[in-house]
Amino acid sequence: MTSIWGIVNVTPDSFSDGGRYLDVDRAVAHGLQLRADGASVLDIGGESTRPGAERVGTAVEQERVLPVIEQLAAAGIPISIDTLDAHTAAAAVRAGARIVNDVSGGLADPDMRAAVAESGADFAIGHWRGFSSDMYAHAEYRRIAREVAGELQERIGEAAASGIAPSRLIVDPGIGFAKAGTQNWDVLRGLDEIVALGPRVLIGTSRKRFLAETLAQGDADADVSESRRDLATAVTSALAVRAGAWAVRVHDVAATRDALAIAQAWEGR
Repeated sequence: MTSIWGIVNVTPDSFSDGGRYLDVDRAVAHGLQLRADGASVLDIGGESTRPGAERVGTAVEQERVLPVIEQLAAAGIPISIDTLDAHTAAAAVRAGARIVNDVSGGLADPDMRAAVAESGADFAIGHWRGFSSDMYAHAEYRRIAREVAGELQERIGEAAASGIAPSRLIVDPGIGFAKAGTQNWDVLRGLDEIVALGPRVLIGTSRKRFLAETLAQGDADADVSESRRDLATAVTSALAVRAGAWAVRVHDVAATRDALAIAQAWEGR
């Protein structure tokens, strides 16, 4: 069964909903609504990874996310912590998180893999080539899906060497991270290369720039609304699941839930 991850950004500067849920009560209420809409997991983050985002301190990050995790976990909801920081990952698991979602795959913090191994949490490994401030400088590929799969394979090996069992791993090709424009479509078209690695596959296209660029049809000045991006997200999520993805990470859970239901009906499931 497909897992839908609902995004809860407890940040002032995330690219789509920065500032909306910085207040703990609003973040918790939003998480509960996403759960009611059909989220299997809530992915909670306290540091934006949008292009150009500045890093935040560990103390600030934990002040933002831990109270939210504690309340939502106490409600019986599976929680993922979206972080690059090993200390935050460990603290989040103690607060009730079951998954550590590191978009850098353990590259940003050399202590991350050991922290995850000790925690017992599952580990979502993202494809990454550098921090948000300059990630597009590394967006050079020849056969992108194959290169992304190869780099994820290296991260899988590093996780195994750190004592993280294969059954605890999830891989994410990092749509939008060190990938510009059509490169993201090339990764999605080559998703079989990622699925063939073995671990569960997580896909996150939600509201990302490449969707808006496609909908704008080359008009750089076009203002593509959030609702149009959510519809595009639902379509790409359904197609990703059809291509073998185990989970999709989205802002609008209800739209994606409906798209998956229609796709499953089409396939007779």
